[in-house]
Amino acid sequence: MATGILVVDDAAFMRMMVKDILSRNSFTICGEAENGAKAVEKFVELRPDLVIMDITMPEMSGVEALKKIREIDKTANVIMCSALGQQEMVMEAIQLGAKDFIVKPFQESKLVQAVSRFV
Repeated sequence: MATGILVVDDAAFMRMMVKDILSRNSFTICGEAENGAKAVEKFVELRPDLVIMDITMPEMSGVEALKKIREIDKTANVIMCSALGQQEMVMEAIQLGAKDFIVKPFQESKLVQAVSRFV
């Protein structure tokens, strides 16, 4: 059963920032992961309503994790986060089924607006 939002980023401060913003705006965080491989594991375990995932991470990129998550659940809601200059990877992620993307550093209002469409 859906349980909230899974936050995935290799930078602990980014995970904390996203969790703080979402918690402050009454969203439920069900888990976090520091790389794509852990994100796939956590997705299977938690079955979140939404995954917010960085594109560039060690061990397994966000794009690779997105592919695996969409193989597990074709209806999975995944929002990708990217830094400026990663447009090619963002386009690939959208083609693979990402529902949206947010450019880092992001504004709180943009994050809340994007998440509100799926949770």
